[in-house]
Amino acid sequence: MTIPHFDDLRKPILMLSSDSEVWKKSEFTEPLIKHFNLTDEEASKEYESGNGLIFVDRISWALSYFALTGILDRPKRGYYVLSSLGKSFLDKTNEEINVFVKQKMAERQAEKSSVTDLGENIRKNDINQSTNTPQEQLYASYETIRQETYDEILDTILTKTPMAFERLVVELLQKMGYGGAVEKAGRITQYTKDGGIDGEIYEDVLGLGRIHIQAKRYQKSNTIGRPDIQSFAGALLGDNANKGVFITTSKFSTDATAYAQNLSNARIVLIDGQKLAEYIYKYGLGVQVEQTISIKKLDTDYWDNIPDDVSSTMSNLPI
Repeated sequence: MTIPHFDDLRKPILMLSSDSEVWKKSEFTEPLIKHFNLTDEEASKEYESGNGLIFVDRISWALSYFALTGILDRPKRGYYVLSSLGKSFLDKTNEEINVFVKQKMAERQAEKSSVTDLGENIRKNDINQSTNTPQEQLYASYETIRQETYDEILDTILTKTPMAFERLVVELLQKMGYGGAVEKAGRITQYTKDGGIDGEIYEDVLGLGRIHIQAKRYQKSNTIGRPDIQSFAGALLGDNANKGVFITTSKFSTDATAYAQNLSNARIVLIDGQKLAEYIYKYGLGVQVEQTISIKKLDTDYWDNIPDDVSSTMSNLPI
């Protein structure tokens, strides 16, 4: 089973809360894991960014939306109890609950800000159609922007000369840490006499370790086959080398990948266009930060050191 979206959690959360007891946020996790028959792997899966467990985060957002729309009361931070309004939804379907929550969230946002028709349409679309949490929507938007940048990187590379591409990949490998502190560790070979070796990087001052490079600037739709990898392996052998990196703007065939993986007398790493763009992006070669978004969360240690008012709850405070 796949990890349920946060709007699939609403009815199960409501039924767990039907005992009218106060639930700590973390207490919902285990019963919901059992309800959805999640495996340990699914329950412990993290976001690609490493910023938290996906399922736990979805529970947290579902609870927050319930509190914001009045279905659950929040007597204090991190604790939830079924409200009078929530009790009226116990006999409703998950979809009926979703419709109510999304409508109420749309009304809340409309009250909080006056925006253009375009902005309002975007906001309504996010709330009424998305099955992802706001955090997941943020990650998805970032991934879309990042992939578009990958495409731009490759398209730009294809407008440059083959020799410029060779210089680029040598510079990239040095950015990635190969060559270490060796001065002028990377170089490209003479263009007309490279013998299948386009560049090399010295791993140490004495030049005892060398990484040989082949760089092929092909159209993204092109596929590099096994013969090209065999030729590169032969060039390594002819230069008494056993480490090579084959980098291209296109992709490799299955046979080419298998051949490189099964070499016994040399280690050849294949970097296709997608992986090349990812490395260029990750190591900041020819790209710059356009903007930084800072997302803050509550400092629980700070607030826990401030005494609670045990005589009141958030639901009965004066308006």
